[in-house]
This record gives sequence, C-alpha cells and structure tokens, in this order.
Amino acid sequence: MTELLFSKRDLAGALTNHENDLKKEILGLSEDRILTTSLDDLLDYFCEKYEVDMPKLNEEGTYTDHGDTIVDVSRRFDYGSSRFGGPQQAHGTRYEIHVPFDGDADLFRWQPSRYDFSPPRARIRNDRLVFEYDALPSDTSALQSQIESDLSKLRRNLGWVEEQVKQFNSRVRQIAKGAIEARRGSLMRAQETALSLGFPVKRRADAPSTYSAPEVRRKIAPKLPPMTPGRGALEPVLDAAEYEHILGVMSNMVTVMERSPSAFREMQEEDLRQHFLVQLNAQYEGQATAETFNANGKTDILIRVEGKNIFIAECKFWNGPTHLAKALDQLLSYTTWRDTKTALLVFNRNVQMSTVLDRIPEVVEQHPNHKATLNYDSETGFRYTLTHKDDPERDLTLTVLVFDVPAGD
Repeated sequence: MTELLFSKRDLAGALTNHENDLKKEILGLSEDRILTTSLDDLLDYFCEKYEVDMPKLNEEGTYTDHGDTIVDVSRRFDYGSSRFGGPQQAHGTRYEIHVPFDGDADLFRWQPSRYDFSPPRARIRNDRLVFEYDALPSDTSALQSQIESDLSKLRRNLGWVEEQVKQFNSRVRQIAKGAIEARRGSLMRAQETALSLGFPVKRRADAPSTYSAPEVRRKIAPKLPPMTPGRGALEPVLDAAEYEHILGVMSNMVTVMERSPSAFREMQEEDLRQHFLVQLNAQYEGQATAETFNANGKTDILIRVEGKNIFIAECKFWNGPTHLAKALDQLLSYTTWRDTKTALLVFNRNVQMSTVLDRIPEVVEQHPNHKATLNYDSETGFRYTLTHKDDPERDLTLTVLVFDVPAGD
C-alpha cells in the first residue's frame, strides 16, 4: 500500500533525537574506552555511525511495470454514472513506476522544514520507491503528466531534506568531539579530586639511605574512584609529589657516581639501569622493573600499580642529537593515553658536559610533540610538556636528567 511521503515525522525533531542518541552512547562508554582509545578513532566511529545516509535517486535506473486492474469510474462523466447511484467499474491497467535509490529509506517519511502541502504517494521499499497509477486507455496524457508532477515533487522535497541532513552531518564530528572531551574532562577532574584528598602511601622505617635522601620506604597505592556497574575503573596515575620523589632517587645516583667513579667506569647501559632499579625498588617495594618493549631488547625503567604503568623512563648514552631524538621517539611510543609522567636518562661519557647540556634543549624543542619548556631547578636537568603521540590535546610531562658517567681507562 502506498503512503504519503515526507509527512510522517518532523525531520528537525528526528535529527535532534539522533544527536541525543549520539551523546547518550558517549555517556554510556566505559571509562577505559573513553580514556584509552584514540580520539580520532572514536570520532571516526561516531561519524560513520551517526552521519545520516542521505538517499540518492537513481533515476536512470527507473523502470515501469504494469498489470490488469479494476478502475472505479463512478465520478467520471465520460463513463456516465450508475442508475442506482452505486459504484461503477471498468477494466483498466495499474502502472508501477519503480525509482531505485541508495541510502536511508526512512528519510522519505520525514517532513523537512520546507515541504509541499500535497506530497506524492508511493510504496517505500529498501532500495526503491514504487509509484502506483490506475488508468484507462484514454488516460495516457493525464497519466504522463501526473507521473512527471510526482517525480518533480519527489526531487523538490528530497532536496529540502538534503539541506538539513548536510547541515547535521557537518556537525556530527564536532558534536562527538565536544561530548567526548567533556566526558574525559569530567573523569579527569574526578580523579584529580580523589588525588587531592591525599595520595595513600605506606611508608617503612627501614628504607635504605645509602643512595637516596628519603628516610622511609614507600609503597604506591593510589586510591581509585569507586567502580560503577558496567563500567571500567580509572587507571592509577602518579601525582606530582611522587614524580619528584622518583626523580630525586635517580638524581642522587650522581653523588654516588662522583664518590665511587671506579665502580662505574666500565658499566654499560644495562649495568647502569640495574643500579637505578635497585634504588627504586628499595623505595617502591619491587614495583620498579625493567620491561622489554621492542624487538631489539632495549628496556625502560617503569613503576607499576595494579598492573598499569604510572612512570616510564628510557636510559640512553649520549651519542649525539640524532640518537637523542630517536630515544625521545622511542619513549613516546611506549606511552599509552593514560601515561603522563616520563623521564629520559642521558648518560654522558667522554664528551664535554656543557656541550651535551647545550644540545638537549635544541633537540627536544624541535621535536614535533614539544609543547612547552618548563622551569626546572637543576643544573643537569630539563623539563618539558609534550603532546601525546596519538592525541595532540593530551599532555605529558618529560624530565630529562643528564648523568656524567666516569670514562674507562
């Protein structure tokens, strides 16, 4: 049965509901999904799902079908009228005009802001519209005129629908981005509030003080917000005080190297890394580890809580600006969206220290992920804000520490 096109529901209201469904789905995403998935990937997904698939007519593929039917001619003067006032019928032909299309068939039911008061009627199928006309042999001219009128109304109303749909589709990415950023911001503010209430740290009085100034042993136990049924918990993060403490533990290794140069003279990267791990594990109950991340077997220093990385450091000997830039790329490649605290440990041997210190800012500040250079009270250290490799709107902190390692004989 045919139906009146472009009249079942208000297009503007339907698009508003569609936008609300988009925002509702974003609110329903788990915290893990919203925080750890690339923003661009999420936006691509929501654009693909929520951009309206505007129907496109394939008028070149239009075809006609026909068959016998009975036509009511009671009100046609050329056929007279029934003596008893009842219906009068004649044999005629039913013509079907099939107009193929691609896109969302439901849009033929939506009424645009501009519309005809007498839109055409048709049967809506998945891939075509079917216009039906019952006619007698004498109706050829009128039939052709009616078909042309209905097709003209179809194009006109569909054009008005397309105007609104294009405007909506052009906004989908921005709508999704705003909703995702608002959700991420809300989650991050909630976590920051939780951390501001106090970073739970279990300290021990037997922490060794041979290599570091702190007098107690620490256990990182960041407090996570309560789980919401059906949603993932936020991942643990490292607050600023703990970050500075970790850097302090590593910086104190400089004093050790200066006091016992012969012990470090022949050490290579892995040996030096192990010394840092010993000191960090003394403070963080064995949660500092050397983890293999790439096929070449190079490892980072990292500290983990609940199986999640909250601090990552890369160790490299100074071999010039090019190697430092590659080390920075490598460090960034290890970070996930949730990682915000990192360090790059540079071991200098056989090169004038002032030369190394002069070159490091040049390399980091020219890196495409460099965002800002921060004040850092250290003669042999630097601090920067970098953008995340997968999300330019997500920042992470990088501290570069330079250690002058005794040269071999």
